[in-house]
Order: sequence, then C-alpha cells, then structure tokens
Amino acid sequence: MENLNLLSIITFLPLVGALFVLLIPQSNNASSEHNSKSVALWTSLITFLVSLLLLIGFDTTDPSFQFVERIVIAEGMMTYQLGIDGFSLVFIILTTFLMPFCILISWDSIKERVKSYMISFLVLETLIIGTFSSLDIILFYLFFESVLIPMFIIIGIWGGQRKIYSAFKFFLYTLLGSILMLAAIIYLCINTGSTEILLINERLNISTSAQNVLWLAFFSSFAVKLPMWPVHTWLPDAHVEAPTAGSVILAAVLLKMGGYGFLRFSLPFFPDASLFFAPLIFILSIIAIIYTSLVAFVQTDMKKLIAYSSIAHMGFVTLGIFTFNSQGIQGAVFQMFSHGLISAALFMCIGIVYERLHTRLISDYGGLVSNMPHFAVFFMLFTMANIALPGTSGFIGEFLTIIATFKVSMIAAVLAASGVILSAVYGLFLYKNMIFGQITNEAIEILKDLNNREKLILIPLAFLVIFFGLYPSPVINLISSSSENLVDILNLTFHDQLSLELKK
Repeated sequence: MENLNLLSIITFLPLVGALFVLLIPQSNNASSEHNSKSVALWTSLITFLVSLLLLIGFDTTDPSFQFVERIVIAEGMMTYQLGIDGFSLVFIILTTFLMPFCILISWDSIKERVKSYMISFLVLETLIIGTFSSLDIILFYLFFESVLIPMFIIIGIWGGQRKIYSAFKFFLYTLLGSILMLAAIIYLCINTGSTEILLINERLNISTSAQNVLWLAFFSSFAVKLPMWPVHTWLPDAHVEAPTAGSVILAAVLLKMGGYGFLRFSLPFFPDASLFFAPLIFILSIIAIIYTSLVAFVQTDMKKLIAYSSIAHMGFVTLGIFTFNSQGIQGAVFQMFSHGLISAALFMCIGIVYERLHTRLISDYGGLVSNMPHFAVFFMLFTMANIALPGTSGFIGEFLTIIATFKVSMIAAVLAASGVILSAVYGLFLYKNMIFGQITNEAIEILKDLNNREKLILIPLAFLVIFFGLYPSPVINLISSSSENLVDILNLTFHDQLSLELKK
C-alpha cells in the first residue's frame, strides 16, 4: 500500500468531488440541488472507505512515519511530502468519518446556494486531511491556514443573524495568531536549511532562550486554534452563528489542529521551552476547565453552552500533553478523538430540534420527552458521555489525563477533576430543562420524533461512543508507539539538560 500514494488520493479525492459538484449546471430546481448533495455525499463516503485502507496497512508497532510520499518542488524551499504516524491517523479517520454526517445533517436544512455549500465542505475536508498528513512545514502551514477560508465562507454565508461579525472574528483571531508562527517557521527553515519536518527536528540546534521565543510564536497560533483561555472568545460566537454542520466540523476536527500542533511541533522542536512553559500551560488549562464550565452553566443558548463545554474539555487536552508522560499524551489524544464524536453528536442533536422550533434558547424547550422519546434517549447518552460517565468514551480520555496529571502535580489533578463535577452540573441542567418538566411551549406538542435520516446519523455515533468507552484499545494501540517515541525524545532531552546543569 505504500506505493499506492494513498495519502494523496485521500487528501485530494474530496477536491475532485468538489470539481464534479462545480460542473453540475447551476439552477434553482430541486434536481440540481439533489445532484449536488448526492455527489458530495458519495465523495465523502468513498473518501472514508479509502481512508480505512490506512488503518489496514498501518503498523501500530512502528513509531516512524508511514505511507510517506515525497516530491521535491523547490530544493531547500518546499517539498510535497506527506506521511502519517498514530496521531495523524486518528484525526484523519475522525475527519473522513464525520464528513458524510455533515452532508446528511445539512440535507434539508440548507436551502440556499446548496451547490456552493457542498463545495465548501469538500474543499474543507481536503485542507484538513492535508494539515494532518503534511511532513513539510511550509506545506503544513499552507493547509493549516487555508482551512480558515472555507470555514469563513460557511459561517459568513449560511450562518445566523450575526454571521458576518462571527465570521470575521473567527478569521481574524485565528489568522493573527498564526502570523508569529509564520515568522518562526521562516527562522527554522533558514536555521536548518530545510523545510522538511524530520530534517528540521534533526538539525535544529538553538539556545534555550531562542527556543522560548520560537515556542511562544507557535503557541500563539495553536492556543487560539484549540482554543485556550483567554484567547477563546471567538469560539462561542462562531458556534452559535455557524450552521449545524459548521459547528460539528469546527468542534470535532478544527479545534484538534491546535492540540495536534503541540504534539507535532512544540514538544519535539522545543523540548526545553516546553518544560519551561509547562507550569503556565497547567495554570491556563485549569482556568479553562473551571472557568468555562462555570460560564457554560449560566448560558441560555444551547449551542453556546456546548461551545463553552468544548473549551473546558480542551483544557484536559493541554493538561495531558504537557505532563510529558505517555499516559497523559495518550489521554489527551483519546480525549480529542472522543470529544470529536461527542461534540459532533451534541451539535447535531441541537440542530435537529432547532430545525423544528427555530430557537436555541433553553427556556423555549421543556417536556420534549413526551413527543420525542427517541431523541431524548440519544441526547441522554451523548450528555452522559460529555460529562465523562464511565462506560462512555468521554470517561477514558479524562481519566487518563487526570491520572497522568496526578503524577506531576496532585493539586493540578484535584482542580482538573473538579471540572468533571462541573460538567455534570451544566450537562444535567441542560438535559433536565430541555427533556423533562412541563410543556410551556405549545409548538412542542406537535413536534415529530427523529426521522430515519436523523436516526441514521445518530446511531453510528452512539455506537462508537459506547464501543470506545468499553473498549478503548483500538485507539490506544494506534497512538501508543507515537506517544512513547515522543516521550523518549523528551526524556532524552531533559536528561541531557539536567546533566549540563549538574556539570555547571
């Protein structure tokens, strides 16, 4: 399979589908819109099926990059180089798996510019997969930043009442955060004479002070993307105004690009700086977990509540990554994967009821269980997973992260664990007020339960949330070699640093 250029096929297959959608004659009739949706759906399904070949051919015992493709574009300037390790593969599979559901959840809700909408999502899929598979730092940056364009369009055209404001806030926050990273990338390329990530890692030899500056430059981008407190304020606005599928892909995949960046660049490139700034990351992570959980509890908008919940859960991710032990890193990656499934399901559930009542205010709901019992069951499962109930995938990542943090700092672990309690508070508050109680809105009395398309979307997500909650080994096995290799690199660096200090 190494010779099939699988990564290039998977990366650009959605772009080919977008071109086919573009060739569909432009018209406002139902046939044209249906054809656009069908081509987008089949393209995303085929991309997912092809991506499964990566799982089949991936050697979980090999920590090095696999399925490597390399073409020299300009010597010393840029190479077209793709490859994956366990971290990359998890996020690529998550992306290709969720994209067909994004198309399906938009099937009836998007009624204007359907063709452009489908093209935007297919282009977005190509850019996301390219980000997770790039082994050239310039290529990575191009994919990483280009993701902003289709997401900006999706929010700005098909968003809610404040869509323009939210789209520009999202774009400017994330773009400005990456300007410093671009400067750091240029410095790295000049310093090492290469743009290839592996060669940069081998050749990079800079002082601790220089590491600190470069680490902060990369941090400015990844912290905004994740997002970390206090640069998180763009996310609730973007989620509230984005269409349902936009919120799904934003929470489930785009946020993970920040965590992936820490794993791929910050830790291996700048280990000394990572160790130096680890206490700062711990403080910011704990603030994110506790503060945004409290903010989530007082929200009146369902989507905004889930958005703040996402920020709190990403606090566990940064906490786990900067424990510098294998258990913490595995917990962080599993948390990102699990949160991708759970947040996608929650935003889809909210989108389903929003399409019926056209309101996101929690106070406009109540008593949904009487007319939508099937929806109530699914929403209960995903809510329980979001508050890390044992037996669901949400428990595994947070449990591993807290245990790993306890080995580093008992105080940090206890404070982080309080976030689990807080998530139960706002999660059960949302569920109680939406599902139970008296029906105060007459419109709820005539609501219909889930249709077949909506069940088709939620059943696979529900199955995976339970499956990986009971049997997390498939994901852990994928990332174990990569996480252990990263920890070995860090330990070697830390040991060398300690030896130098002892000699002094």
